[in-house]
Amino acid sequence: MAEIQAQRIAIIDLGSNTNRLIIMDTRLGFSYRLVDEVREVVRLRQGMTKEGLSDEAIARGLSTLRLYKEFCEQTRVSQILAVATSAVREAANGPAFLDRIRDEVGITIQLLTGEKEAYYDTLGALNEVPLSEGVVLDIGGGSIQLSDVNKRQFIRGNSVSLGALALTERFIKHDPISGKEYRAIEKEISRQLDTIPWLTEKQGQSLVGLGGTIRNLALIEASRQNYPLFTQHGFTLKRDSVFKSIELFRKLTLKKRGKIPGISSDRADIILPGAMVVLAVMDRLQINELELSVNGVREGVFFELFWSHLDPPIIPSVRKFSVLNLARNYFYEKQHANHVSFLAGRLFEQLTPLHGYDENERDILYAAALLHDLGRIIGYSSHHKHTQTLLEYNGLPGYTPRETALIALLSRYHRKGQPEISDYKLLLKKKDRTILSRMAAILRLAECLERGRNSNITDAIVTWDEDQLRITLIANQYPAVELWQANRNALPLMEDVYQKEVTIDSFSPPQNRIN
Repeated sequence: MAEIQAQRIAIIDLGSNTNRLIIMDTRLGFSYRLVDEVREVVRLRQGMTKEGLSDEAIARGLSTLRLYKEFCEQTRVSQILAVATSAVREAANGPAFLDRIRDEVGITIQLLTGEKEAYYDTLGALNEVPLSEGVVLDIGGGSIQLSDVNKRQFIRGNSVSLGALALTERFIKHDPISGKEYRAIEKEISRQLDTIPWLTEKQGQSLVGLGGTIRNLALIEASRQNYPLFTQHGFTLKRDSVFKSIELFRKLTLKKRGKIPGISSDRADIILPGAMVVLAVMDRLQINELELSVNGVREGVFFELFWSHLDPPIIPSVRKFSVLNLARNYFYEKQHANHVSFLAGRLFEQLTPLHGYDENERDILYAAALLHDLGRIIGYSSHHKHTQTLLEYNGLPGYTPRETALIALLSRYHRKGQPEISDYKLLLKKKDRTILSRMAAILRLAECLERGRNSNITDAIVTWDEDQLRITLIANQYPAVELWQANRNALPLMEDVYQKEVTIDSFSPPQNRIN
């Protein structure tokens, strides 16, 4: 089988508030990795009139895109995919502006309709979040997009002019906002949401949120909580948190808002109307939380290319691919990791009457088994801790923060140490201490049984009585190394968590054992 060619692809989003550039290193359909990101607050919508974008906004846009083009050339990008959204879409001189970009900068930009923007938002979200039924909300600078999702399919999408920058420029003249201005924004949000009748049909279903406003609201809440992960994948934003932030924004001047822990300084002046939109949509759906999607329109454009062999370009299992993608990006030892996963699965299945766990825990164990050695790319010494760090910073799309924390801890304790949840008490439940210990014992034993990295152990048979637990190995040859490692490093934890004396032996006789 021919090796899949590596490519470097740039995606540019010419937004109403911010111009964003992301660069992906990818092997299409196999793996991808974000390797760089640049954002510039251009505010194309600022000063827009019925004649279109202002000369100043056009100049800022052209200047930024020239820098982006040069940056792409210097970083050896092979392909640029670029889109423009609501500000350019609504501007009378928008098409002329895109012609200038093509002629003067050399970048061809696709102008998205509101529905197409919602579609790409949904592609980005559904390739990160395992949403089956619900709504995807993107809050941009000029507009918001609401998408109807059914059976992991984009059904329809609407775009209305409720962007954070658009509402700010239209309604807010005082600092801090006046009560009259606040009520006017509330009324306008309600009026425009009324134009999307299908929204009330989705009451009680899940909401996925994306865009700069929502990411920033999540960062503010994460700062309040002293959140222990360095990724926003799977972060849940509660209605109470959004309401608390709105009340804070209302009473603070812009200067004081800019000092709120977690807030982006270039978003402090426009975040209040965006937060009000989030609250209004949650109230329409009669729900109390939304799940954050780090991905958005840029990633959606990328996934249309990455998953071009799928129709639609949406991965069936976000969880399974996110584990594989991370493993591939950090050059995991495929044969070793797969065999540890196999052995851990066999042990887990046979021990089910003792631990009582189901497919949810099995899935967490699978992920940890595949990823446990990733930290070796940093250094062998303390590689178990390095793996934990990689998971803290990368996250795992499709997994909840709690599940990600458990996977990180299983990786951390796959070699040695008494499993502890102290690093992630905020995310974990009381019962997770026991879950962690029992599954860490299984993973540690599976790792010891594949210590020689040669798949010598083909299976393990587990039996027990009231006092003893016996593990019999089926091996291609006498497993001297595996028995030595298991007895030394894995059995003490097994005995501790399962409260039985553990013995381990093998069907294969020690005929060729070296004395």
